[in-house]
Amino acid sequence: MPHSELMPIGVFARRSGLTSSALRFYADSGLLRPAEVDPASGYRYYTAGQLDRATALRRLREIAMPLTGVEAVLDAGPEEAARLIDEHVARVLGGAVAAQRTAVRLKSALGDVPGLPVVTLKGPVLADAVEQVLTATAREPDLPVLGGLRVEVDQESVTLTATDRYRLSTRTLVPSEPPTTAWAGTVCGDELRTAVAEVRRGALVRVEVTALGIRLRTAGREDRYCRALTEEFPDVRSMLAALPEVTTRVTLAKQPLLRALEERSGERIALSVAGHGTDAHEAEVVVSGDERPGTRLPATVTGRDLDIWFEGIWFELTTLYPAVSTAIGPDVMLDLRGPDLPVTIRSADRGDLTTLAMPIHPNSPTEHRR
Repeated sequence: MPHSELMPIGVFARRSGLTSSALRFYADSGLLRPAEVDPASGYRYYTAGQLDRATALRRLREIAMPLTGVEAVLDAGPEEAARLIDEHVARVLGGAVAAQRTAVRLKSALGDVPGLPVVTLKGPVLADAVEQVLTATAREPDLPVLGGLRVEVDQESVTLTATDRYRLSTRTLVPSEPPTTAWAGTVCGDELRTAVAEVRRGALVRVEVTALGIRLRTAGREDRYCRALTEEFPDVRSMLAALPEVTTRVTLAKQPLLRALEERSGERIALSVAGHGTDAHEAEVVVSGDERPGTRLPATVTGRDLDIWFEGIWFELTTLYPAVSTAIGPDVMLDLRGPDLPVTIRSADRGDLTTLAMPIHPNSPTEHRR
């Protein structure tokens, strides 16, 4: 092969994301041998055609796949490789769950770790609320707090809040017993998700605060620990207080709206209103966003400034759909402030789950969200 088509190990390392030492190791193990080795100097050279294998190797190691498994995946066809990857991930997740259960038993065996009783809630209610609010979380390595649930306890209620910056969900719960003290903290969302199944089976769940997070205690069941996140949670209270007044309210059936969103092929959705006026009146919400005609849904509209709806308000589907789907009850209510201001989405007649969804500019790049 002409020397001009070969890459020295340093160049190949930069392009593949692997270190030179890792490339030497994988060459010695037979997973990724150099295309050529200079017999005099021992310098190793690679080709551009080896980059795909090198990248796949790096990613497989990033998910903690052992070398034997990596070799099997790299040498397999697409279907077999996908099966092997799924099996590995299932083993990793199963091991993580088992480790978490063992950790709970170990901590319980250490004795009664001091905890401050804060509040008691109905288990099924708490489980539902956690699942609903956690739909607004995001996994971002640079901002781990966006994967957490903010818990605020005062003398009358417990408020759960989560946000991924483009969506904010909050729900307020009435305690089964008056809270013993006020408390606020952000808890790991993944650990709460794991705890939900156990929490749901308990009639009453006592929330205690420990030095490292919270403990969920249910009579006759194992305690569940969820660690606290130390990063500062976004100041959602100030953001909510600064929102302008709602100018327009639209109420429509939830399931037809969800079906209309599902039927759109694009990643972005436009909502607009056909019909206008200042008093409560029957109108139509038009769901569009691709080349097909918009889907028209019956709605009741009240308020003013309906002109902002004529051109439509645009959303990412991944922002709007979960905000609508988690609303409780058959009808959903949209509170509008303007084409570039958060829209409040909630049940029209029951439940207090509230979600704010941020509109987008129709011509903004999709990459802006992550």
